[in-house]
Amino acid sequence: MQRTLALVIAFHGLAGPLGAQDEAALRSYFEGRTVIVKVAMPAAEAGIDVTPGAAQPIDYPDLARRMKKNGVAIQAGQSALVTKLKVKGKLIEFQLDGGGYGTAGDQTDPTVSVSAVPKTQREKDLEQAVKNETDPTLKRRLQGELDGLRADREREDRRNQAIATAATERRREYIQGRRIQGGSRFNLRYPSGVPAEMLTVQAVTAALAEYVDFEPEGPAAPAAPPPAEPAPGGPLALRKGMLADDVDQLLGAPTHRTERREGTLAVQTRTYDTASGRVVAELVEGVLVRFTITSR
Repeated sequence: MQRTLALVIAFHGLAGPLGAQDEAALRSYFEGRTVIVKVAMPAAEAGIDVTPGAAQPIDYPDLARRMKKNGVAIQAGQSALVTKLKVKGKLIEFQLDGGGYGTAGDQTDPTVSVSAVPKTQREKDLEQAVKNETDPTLKRRLQGELDGLRADREREDRRNQAIATAATERRREYIQGRRIQGGSRFNLRYPSGVPAEMLTVQAVTAALAEYVDFEPEGPAAPAAPPPAEPAPGGPLALRKGMLADDVDQLLGAPTHRTERREGTLAVQTRTYDTASGRVVAELVEGVLVRFTITSR
């Protein structure tokens, strides 16, 4: 009897983590584990939708569209860290390397907009004067001055739009870089709600077995080659297109700051004194457009 009781206790001790029936136990088991993915994963929080039990669990054309739109965050054969598991109504989120870019707080809109340059009071006055003037000679002179002011305003408009377009492109490049580094996720979807029997390690592992290697043999497969960029940290991690808050988070509070207007655009020049040297950064509408680093 004692031997039988001991075997039962031992069995439950081993089966406990695998037979977990709640989200907390699943998180305890999976989060922090390193796995190998078997399929390329898109660089977005939308991740990959998997419908367990369906004839085709993954809609591959849809997956291709997500990868084409956002790029690939985790390559097939690459190792990834399970950073979060979450049960939400009709799905189980299995997040890897951060879960994908685009969650709350992530900048996703690259657009830097600029307002049209307003008419000056002189231009408005001239428009009225030209309309009311009856003397042809004076009317031509007033019209000439008005045309010059309009040309100046339109020229400034084009210049501002060019600056905004360049800032938008830099922000787009920056956001895409963040997407690639933001990880991805599998979404196990159950149209009628997550069944209680799916809240087990065995069930989650089985649902993802075709796409994830949970027990890789030997050393983990090498990660995809990183971009040929300086290692992150300090001024060397600066990238055009970064937002002002990201620059401050990277370099600390600026020691000096000036602001000016370029037409309708707000331009800031910020100076940072870091251990690596002095950084002078210029931001247009809160987007880093250029910077210089002076070594100590």
